[in-house]
Amino acid sequence: MTLKDIKAALRNGKYAWPGGYPLYFVCTDGAVLSFEAVRAEWRQVVASVLAYRGGSTDWHVTMVETNWENPTLHCEHTGERIESAYAED
Repeated sequence: MTLKDIKAALRNGKYAWPGGYPLYFVCTDGAVLSFEAVRAEWRQVVASVLAYRGGSTDWHVTMVETNWENPTLHCEHTGERIESAYAED
């Protein structure tokens, strides 16, 4: 994912359109990040994407995913729960 892609995802918001499904970021090392964490740590994300050369680096965002049914998905930076599309009460 390029910085342009990450910026576009942030601008579009943390819900997919159409459908309103909750989204989150995934890093190279498998870490899950919320939209709030990526916004708050934007400088870390930029530095990591620019420095990435194929190894696992902190903050290197590789994709945006939808949390369909995982009620226990948490941001690895903030610890906050990322809501799911179908596992809510």
